[in-house]
Amino acid sequence: MLRDAFDRISDSIERDWQSIARKEQLVPEDDKWSIFLLMAGRGFGKSLAGAQWVRSLAESGKAERIALVGPTAADIRDTMILGQSGLMSITPNSFRPLYEPSKRRLIYPNGVQAHMFSSEEPERLRGPNFSAAWLDELGAWRNVQETFDQLQFGLRLGRRPRQMITTTPRALTILKDLVKRANDGTGDVILRRGSTYDNAANLAPSFLSTIVKRYENTRLGKQELDGLLLEDVEGALWTRDMIEAARIQPSAMWQEMKRVVVAIDPAVSVGENSDETGIIVAGLGFDDRAYVLEDLSGKYSPIEWATKAVGAYKRNRADRIISETNMGGQMVEATIRAVDPNVPYKGVHAKRGKLIRAEPVSALYEQRRVVHVGMFAELEDQLTGWQPGSSDSPDRLDALVYAVTDLTITPQRAQFVFG
Repeated sequence: MLRDAFDRISDSIERDWQSIARKEQLVPEDDKWSIFLLMAGRGFGKSLAGAQWVRSLAESGKAERIALVGPTAADIRDTMILGQSGLMSITPNSFRPLYEPSKRRLIYPNGVQAHMFSSEEPERLRGPNFSAAWLDELGAWRNVQETFDQLQFGLRLGRRPRQMITTTPRALTILKDLVKRANDGTGDVILRRGSTYDNAANLAPSFLSTIVKRYENTRLGKQELDGLLLEDVEGALWTRDMIEAARIQPSAMWQEMKRVVVAIDPAVSVGENSDETGIIVAGLGFDDRAYVLEDLSGKYSPIEWATKAVGAYKRNRADRIISETNMGGQMVEATIRAVDPNVPYKGVHAKRGKLIRAEPVSALYEQRRVVHVGMFAELEDQLTGWQPGSSDSPDRLDALVYAVTDLTITPQRAQFVFG
């Protein structure tokens, strides 16, 4: 009885999808397009739109073989197939597909098949042919260009093979090219945009009050919430791609650290208009990569930032606290000693300019020898937004540079004097 009730509700939702969906979620009605790019912020309803399109193709029989492509096999399973807005969740029992995870496919009652492919294994797309494809979170794909290219070779069934891309924007070459194609007037690529706020009525109040509030007005927030495709700042030493390439989630952090340091770039004044104090915790893993563990930066009085730093030292079982001493001199050490006189401390005096100090650390990012454990929005905004030669004082960036340098680069190469 409950199953029947669910079926009636699901059938009703499907019939009403055209009326309840926002315009941006609906595939274009004209017959010219080959790629529908739905690029929007987190929580917009991209996955639901993609799943509803695949469902309509399967039910109508317009596409006999459909490719489902996602970042990882787990993402495909947990979001595209079994997620709250996934294909199994929006399909009534009367048309429920047979889900065969070992064979990576769905088989619908009318014979339509949907096959699953991960961007981690682009070679699996060699050989199979399709008449349609749903590409979810392309911005998070691992081998993005190779996976996309291999899929294009396989889209050759039917009169007009089509694909729908649902993704949060990232400054990837492939997305930039698709946007250009959408703007060239041919109609081959249709682009629609949206933001997190468009779907605010269906999002948890706690999400809106915490996550959105934390990231709005940051560069990362403009990308992840507003759905804007941000260009890298010309001349910046760091790019989003460099950071994303070596990011892991805290749950994936498994190894112990050889060494851990807490680095401070202290503000030279205290007041409403003063700079922030940069406080970065980083460790050196047994794989000889530097791991950024915490960003505790903010506007603090001297005793506040010293307390923060000492707390981070104890919490992370760090080896020592290091700090830039060009401006503060002995004040930094004295303030830390006032909080805990027994904390190991090293002062760093930079003899060379900021660019000379930052370039070796930027090179380590390019080599994927620096890993961000989680997301650090404000720090990453500074890294990707700072232009060498500018008058900006990027406190978080400076603290990061001191931490990574202390962990991985010899004092002689970095042109620092320790003492």
